[in-house]
Amino acid sequence: MHGETVWLVEAYFPIVKYILRKKRGSFMLNRVIQHFGLQIQELNEVEDSHSSTVYRSKLSNGTNVFLKIPYTKLKFQRELEAYEILKGRVSIPEMLDYWHGDEECSGAFLLSELNGKPLTRDASPEVAFQVGVLQAEMHAIRPPAGKKLTGIQNEFANWSDFVQQQFYSFAEDVKGILDPILYGQAIDRFEKMKQQLPSPDGPSFVHMDFRPANIIVNGNTVSGMIDFESVRYGSTEVDFTKLYRDFLQFDSTFYNAFREGYNSIRPLIDMEIVLPFYQFTDAFNSIGWCKRRGIEKNTVFLEENLARLKSFLQ
Repeated sequence: MHGETVWLVEAYFPIVKYILRKKRGSFMLNRVIQHFGLQIQELNEVEDSHSSTVYRSKLSNGTNVFLKIPYTKLKFQRELEAYEILKGRVSIPEMLDYWHGDEECSGAFLLSELNGKPLTRDASPEVAFQVGVLQAEMHAIRPPAGKKLTGIQNEFANWSDFVQQQFYSFAEDVKGILDPILYGQAIDRFEKMKQQLPSPDGPSFVHMDFRPANIIVNGNTVSGMIDFESVRYGSTEVDFTKLYRDFLQFDSTFYNAFREGYNSIRPLIDMEIVLPFYQFTDAFNSIGWCKRRGIEKNTVFLEENLARLKSFLQ
């Protein structure tokens, strides 16, 4: 009987957690709507958001806005500082209002809508060129002199330590998934590849999640970028991996147009030297991310990164 009870608890615990999270999310959403005094006609949750709860909202006057509730106070503070730093320098949504939150809510943002949809592989080389310009404009932003930031850290001076800390933090999660031999090979490969990296490029404002889902395109025009919960000041080399993984690698004309656009603003680093290391660490860290966020709901992404990691180690 005891064993059956344990099984029932283990089986239903994830479901109970999901229901409680949804109820808490609804409670927070209602509080945020009341705080901003919004009259909402239609509300839909944005699915591809991993560090915040985001809703696309149509107001009673027909205007579309986004409500964003970061998971933590630190993510809220990073996003708030990012909007202050990027405003007028890079194409981003307009921050219409924000709320610092309280003991129960980490804070919230009311944001304008960028015209268009997330970048896809159906884009033109012209769009790829503009993506390069957009990223280079962001990377050209240096840490503000004489201004203390409490959310956005400057990791550039200790960039190698930062990359290593991230890798070994996820390693604790990866250890329970990989075969011990494969895990040992991954650790050895990381240490060897790390020693071959050139001097970091920066300090620059880096997005840390610069991927197609966070780049908004309207026809043949890049409207801008979104989502700044993970931003840092650091080396630009970390910011190309996801864009290459999900977009640039599929068409050489995209890659060449992107390089041309980026170089029109600032010199692009030698991708052939740096990219393999960050592709490898991205696959490894993504496996750990899937363990933290739930293997069952991230099975496809987990399998993709397991295949990538094994190909790197062959």
